[in-house]
Amino acid sequence: MEIIDMAKESNHRSFVQRVFGICATRKAEPGCWRFAGGTLVVDLARAPELARPGGALRVEKSRGLPSRVLIFRDEDGRLHALENRCSHAGRRLDPNGHAKQVECCSLGKSHFDCEGHVVGGRARNALRVYSAEEQDGRLLVHV
Repeated sequence: MEIIDMAKESNHRSFVQRVFGICATRKAEPGCWRFAGGTLVVDLARAPELARPGGALRVEKSRGLPSRVLIFRDEDGRLHALENRCSHAGRRLDPNGHAKQVECCSLGKSHFDCEGHVVGGRARNALRVYSAEEQDGRLLVHV
């Protein structure tokens, strides 16, 4: 496993932003996604943030979606979908600057790899990972 210098790779937030768990990832527009039959469907043409490596969106729990979801494209171009809830304190997550990992938006600043495994911080449990596949200009996330 590659060792990453988290001081260089972390998102920089103020103390107040970390206390309140304010994340940097933009919330998905309501018109770019829908949820039905256990599948979150994201129209990639309406989610330009996901077009480039390091891009991310967060989908908030609403319209029947059972949990918050963080979707991001890693540096290799692969899309990932994780439950957007740190296993330590329940705060939202952000991908780090190069989308090699995701990090908690809180003071504890737990870090997880793209497969949801803990790699640093106070968290002890892995994140829930959702299967995600690109198909005909859409991203299908099985929640």
